[in-house]
Amino acid sequence: MTDFERTRGPFTISTDPRRIDVDAVHAYLSRSYWAEDIPRAIVEKSMAGSLCFSLIHEARQVGFARVITDSATFAYLCDVYVLEDFRGKGLGKWMMAELQSHPKLQGLRRFLLATRDAHGLYAKCGFAAPRNPASYMEISKPDFYKHRRAP
Repeated sequence: MTDFERTRGPFTISTDPRRIDVDAVHAYLSRSYWAEDIPRAIVEKSMAGSLCFSLIHEARQVGFARVITDSATFAYLCDVYVLEDFRGKGLGKWMMAELQSHPKLQGLRRFLLATRDAHGLYAKCGFAAPRNPASYMEISKPDFYKHRRAP
């Protein structure tokens, strides 16, 4: 399948892996609440196994989203961000709309995400609390990257 790309004025959303600025994504994720201190090598490895969406403003990476999926029944959305200077312009909503329109993400039975503070944005995109949260289980390792030794 060819890469997915959408443009709006000076902004582009692309799934072309060659357009990802790994250093920029790592810089953001390593200071995020969900992946603080994540090693760059882990960011690269995670991208290699995912469908990645880069939000680009005039050749600069200003946002990102990553989807882990089997492209048939399930997807998990993670590592979503828009840089602070670019928030409030509808870019997050646009990125989510384009992401959800991607051909590999059609007809899924379940599409999950976890968020601490963006429930309002995701609710506008069709996400809701699980109908049966008691059926979900997890292995959680908070602060995993903070306590991990370099390989």
